[in-house]
Amino acid sequence: MLKYTFRRILIMIPTLLVISFVTFAIIKLPPGDFLSNRIAELQSQGDKAALEKAAFLSHQYGLDRPFIEQYATWVGLWPTEEGFSGLLQGDWGWSFEYDLPVKEVVGDRLLLTFVLNFFTILFTFAIAFPIGIYAAARQYSLGDYSLTLLGYIGLAAPNFLLALVLMYFANVQFGMSIGGIMEPKYLGQPWSWDKAMSVLQHLWIPVLVIGTSGTAGMIRRLRANLLDELQKQYVVTARAKGLPPFKLLMKYPLRMSLNPFIADIGNLLPSVVSGSAIVSVVLSLQTVGPMLLDALQSQDQYLAGSFLMFLSLLTVVGVFISDLLLAALDPRIRLSGGATK
Repeated sequence: MLKYTFRRILIMIPTLLVISFVTFAIIKLPPGDFLSNRIAELQSQGDKAALEKAAFLSHQYGLDRPFIEQYATWVGLWPTEEGFSGLLQGDWGWSFEYDLPVKEVVGDRLLLTFVLNFFTILFTFAIAFPIGIYAAARQYSLGDYSLTLLGYIGLAAPNFLLALVLMYFANVQFGMSIGGIMEPKYLGQPWSWDKAMSVLQHLWIPVLVIGTSGTAGMIRRLRANLLDELQKQYVVTARAKGLPPFKLLMKYPLRMSLNPFIADIGNLLPSVVSGSAIVSVVLSLQTVGPMLLDALQSQDQYLAGSFLMFLSLLTVVGVFISDLLLAALDPRIRLSGGATK
């Protein structure tokens, strides 16, 4: 197990380097960048002071250098005038659109995104698992048919449409706005008890909206996986030996049906940060999703690249964790290759 873990960690390093190169190349594919567009705009306006600052930033971050040097500088493999600085040194770069370091731009947004999607994941698991187990254990019952119908509705209805419907009814019926993740007066203010309470009070709407489709999909998958396990011979044998139904369900079939959910951790970790960008735009949530969309549209390459690399890191780490958990959960999964004798 230790040897496998060490080998996988070593594989993660070149994987992230390849991802960083592909990410940077894709960001640089569109012609121009934020600073070159800004310089052209300032030249037309004749603003010499701002033009000199834009030119200075362009030279400082190597945007006037060849592509390979720009990539190496961004990663931290190529020295700048101040020495080595880049992702490897914890420097996320400069956001040209906000005229601030990327770390300062992200600020509270990363924390708010984590809190929002952490509670969304808890909501999804807390609702989906009991319903999925009940639907599988009571197959073709009235409850199963009712929950299946709700699951299909949840899968068919887009999250942003549900957000729009809730916003409409809240505004028309109750005359209140449910947008935002906190009261406007706390935006940009330091954290306090009142600010934290405001976040918790506004949190349930986006959690409900974002978690709906995930809950519906998880119910369907858990029901299908559990039904497949309940048909197998070991369940029939255990039932024939008189094992209590609840103990039988929890000890064997449920454990085996969890494999797909453990394997999804690779996608679960980045979703904790990225969340639902479209829902965040509709509900005016101060999360990183809308900021990432804006960074891609404005070609703010260091802000967009840092976001994408952070999500890639979470994906690689999530896959690594899921592989280890799968091996611990299911004894049929082996960490080494080769045919079983």
